[in-house]
Amino acid sequence: MQLSYWEYKTWLSNIDFTVVGSGIVGLNCALRLKLKHPRAKVLVLEKGFLPQGASTKNAGFACFGSISEVKADLKHHKEDEVVELVQKRWNGIQFLRENLGDQNIDFQQLGGHELFLNKDKKLYEECLTDLKTINQLLLPVYKDKAFCKSENIFKFENIHENYITNTFEGQLDTGKMMRNLLKLVQKNNITILNNISVEAFSEDYDSVKLKTNQFEFSTKKLFLATNGFASQFLNVDLKPARAQVLITKPIKNLKIKGTFHFDEGYYYFRNIDHRVLLGGGRNLDLAGEETTNFGTSELIQERLKSILKDNLLSDISFEVERSWSGIMGVGKQKKPIVKSLSNHVYCGVRMGGMGIAVGSLVGKELADLV
Repeated sequence: MQLSYWEYKTWLSNIDFTVVGSGIVGLNCALRLKLKHPRAKVLVLEKGFLPQGASTKNAGFACFGSISEVKADLKHHKEDEVVELVQKRWNGIQFLRENLGDQNIDFQQLGGHELFLNKDKKLYEECLTDLKTINQLLLPVYKDKAFCKSENIFKFENIHENYITNTFEGQLDTGKMMRNLLKLVQKNNITILNNISVEAFSEDYDSVKLKTNQFEFSTKKLFLATNGFASQFLNVDLKPARAQVLITKPIKNLKIKGTFHFDEGYYYFRNIDHRVLLGGGRNLDLAGEETTNFGTSELIQERLKSILKDNLLSDISFEVERSWSGIMGVGKQKKPIVKSLSNHVYCGVRMGGMGIAVGSLVGKELADLV
């Protein structure tokens, strides 16, 4: 694409900081850079017409980790590492709420409930046995007991009669969150260019040259905030992971309220606008879902529909209104990767499916590397 003098001069010359990705991490990085360097020219590049990846496609869970997830993490991490992970998620949610305001993201602390299928009775009993120990372990984070046993008040079928609930967890409106974050970025005179894909970059002594699908230009500093999509540029423990979701049409007198998950977190659902939003099933085809291609599969979508019918809405008539997918970034370790790659290139990736919880904080930390 041939740029005019005016186009290049106005949008692509004398760029101090370029952020790739306009999701939660990228926008928070751009805001932090502008706050620290008010006179700097900050540019954000986004490959989609809206933020791609998972920032506008997630389920809107403000979660910190279920009791079975904490137990599983303790098998592969030291206790202080697990506490640090949960603390980072807690701090990230508080930072997000303070930055945008609860009303602007429709934050509701309705509790997060871990359900246990009848076949998972052993896991339930193990979690119940360890409940007191894990509450004590995470007391420095929550300042109170987080996990408690609660009844299956929503009468889900083929589910153990009790949940294990984290009373501190909540939910938010993903669309409102990103819309208000975009407003804040624009208010701070930060430029966002959409439908721009970065194809390659090379570093000089005092700058980075970028080649995109539309043009080439130089920037003083480059920040990669594309999570699972960044695997094409980075040689780190990071791979894409597609997550599929569906949502029902409005259901009259829907009683379900809160966020829920089961089968070790591979399935999750919540209420929103008198509907049920349900996602998961990646464990049915882990290799096939290790992709950066958006879309859905019949295998997983049919499984999600059967869960609605057999477990969640067994005595209620419902229709599925739409399905979609988002691309996460995962790895063997759950701790996000926030580091300098060279003198002028930095990355903040691998949210591990916890982008809402940690994304805002990771964006801030990414900017603070400079």
